[in-house]
Amino acid sequence: MQDSVIFLGSGPVAAKSLELLTKNFVVEAVITKPKPTHHKGNFPVIDVATNLGLPIHYVSNKQELDALISKQDTRSRVGIIIDFGIIVSQKVINKFPLGIVNSHFSLLPEWRGADPISFSVLSGQAKTGVSLMIIDAGMDTGKLITQKSLDIRPSDTTSSLTERLIELSDKLLQECLPGYLVGDIKPKNQPHPDRATYSRKLTKEDGIIDWNKPANQIEREIRAFIEWPKSRTTLAGKDIVMTSSHAHMSEIDNNLGIGDAYSSNKCLMIKCGEGYLCVEKLKPAGKNEMTAEAFLAGHKLT
Repeated sequence: MQDSVIFLGSGPVAAKSLELLTKNFVVEAVITKPKPTHHKGNFPVIDVATNLGLPIHYVSNKQELDALISKQDTRSRVGIIIDFGIIVSQKVINKFPLGIVNSHFSLLPEWRGADPISFSVLSGQAKTGVSLMIIDAGMDTGKLITQKSLDIRPSDTTSSLTERLIELSDKLLQECLPGYLVGDIKPKNQPHPDRATYSRKLTKEDGIIDWNKPANQIEREIRAFIEWPKSRTTLAGKDIVMTSSHAHMSEIDNNLGIGDAYSSNKCLMIKCGEGYLCVEKLKPAGKNEMTAEAFLAGHKLT
């Protein structure tokens, strides 16, 4: 009889991962957050689980998860947790003879914490990856089943990188979870835990562009914040979200102050602490995304 798994996940990454997981594994049940009463539109994990006819259990916090697991009889020896957003206690971990496997989207111990993908883009690093880890009481400190690297493209946004990491995660689960279940793969300690780096949840304030920063850092922020919190500024009296740009790090002979904008050959240039941000696309408040050239045609820079 094929081993089954319990899936724990709540966000969009969890929804896509669950959809892929069910093509290769038996999912006994899904544990997820309930849809908030004020939420309009779809709630991805619930939609996927419902469409696949999977049993769904709802928990809003650590205490509710503890209560659910304490009274739940399961046949699954292992849990799979991806993009869950709820702290899992040791009591819950102990419910599974083989523990709970977390697919974490970084090369642990690099970027432990809540948002490893955004911080991989922000850092400007060349590679990231996926780590399959047995969770413990620490923050992403558990033993590794496996990990594999993935190149970060210069054009990658958090969105595009996430899509590729989801595919890599599913591939690693297909390749390595069966071996772990039968005892052929033994989890190992993370390498160099003293070199761990940590990500955090982003805030709305992170999206306010600070033009004192170097242009290449702001360009990375625009790609990292493309979905949330979005890179925001004011231009020609309009609230603007920057969506695509590149950095020009050489000095240009002009009298611009930091944060000043000008047009050059239909290109929108903004002076930064170091270099210039060359804006390719932007989204004015209440408008659709447009090219910088289209924006310049309708707005006068002051």
